[in-house]
Amino acid sequence: MADFRSDTVTKPSPEMLAAMLKADLGDDVYGDDPTVNNFEKDLAEMFGKQAALFTPTGSMANQIAIRLLVKPGEELLTETNSHIVRAELGAAATFSGITTRTWRADRGLLHAAQVMEIAAPDSGPYLVSTKAIAIENTHNFGGGSVQDLKQILELQKQAAPHGLKLHLDGARIWNAHIATGIALNELANSFDTISVCFSKGLGAPVGSAIISTSERIEEARIWRKRYGGGMRQIGLLAAAAAYAVENNISRLGNDHKMAKEIAIACAQIDSSIINPDEVETNIVALNLAKFNISASELSQELKIEGILTGALGPKFLRLVTHLDISQADMDKVLTILPPLLKRSLVAK
Repeated sequence: MADFRSDTVTKPSPEMLAAMLKADLGDDVYGDDPTVNNFEKDLAEMFGKQAALFTPTGSMANQIAIRLLVKPGEELLTETNSHIVRAELGAAATFSGITTRTWRADRGLLHAAQVMEIAAPDSGPYLVSTKAIAIENTHNFGGGSVQDLKQILELQKQAAPHGLKLHLDGARIWNAHIATGIALNELANSFDTISVCFSKGLGAPVGSAIISTSERIEEARIWRKRYGGGMRQIGLLAAAAAYAVENNISRLGNDHKMAKEIAIACAQIDSSIINPDEVETNIVALNLAKFNISASELSQELKIEGILTGALGPKFLRLVTHLDISQADMDKVLTILPPLLKRSLVAK
């Protein structure tokens, strides 16, 4: 099967597995695992922050991070289709008593003025007060869109006088870094807390991290344990993540190129399905509104042909490129997908 469902489906390479087997291990609950300790230190330095904490999942990293910034009964602002509110099953409300309010943006792209229009940083004793704003970069459901650094800086400028904190959901920040050429620490500088993921485009089997100040990370370690994320010989997984960071960031441009090729082929059938110029990273978000087929139906037809995709809405089909996509996989999808789309358009 050619698996375009997500960049989370990658498997460890032999070299990554070898790095895992060589890892120097200890008990991380006691703070004794040298591999994860060194990796967390390196990660913090990479992003220009004081400390980092390895977590088993990106959702846990996000949820702990926003809990550090927002108390129960207070408000987090984020974009309507952001992962934090759409794909983490109401965790902010369930675990932390955090209320969320959202703004809607085309492709999930940030416009600082739009966010600040709805922010309510000091609402008094009768209304909910905004305490933090979460930005996703790249934006998954926005089609892998890259946030404009100028807008991030403007948001920081406008939010800071009101005491509003900023969280970066940087699960795919590596892709933003490669797409823009902007250094990771520059992309992260405006944010109080950051989450990053190693098991998407970087190809590690497990793992994310929270990055922030030393004080916040000490508190995050307590919450990780409360959430069931205290791990023992975690260096085994940290070694995979370290290998991924060292070896697999630079190759992400290949994934971006493959995504662009798919987008161009689909747009040639009908321009309404996708704008290839807006495909900046490794996600291809197809809009099937003008086609006489649902996303689930098209996904099923592609599966019969040996291609796995993601139906994420009635008319929203997603394909994600990654390091395990071969040239044969690309040839298959470029041969099979456009004719299926053309048939569905003609039949309408």
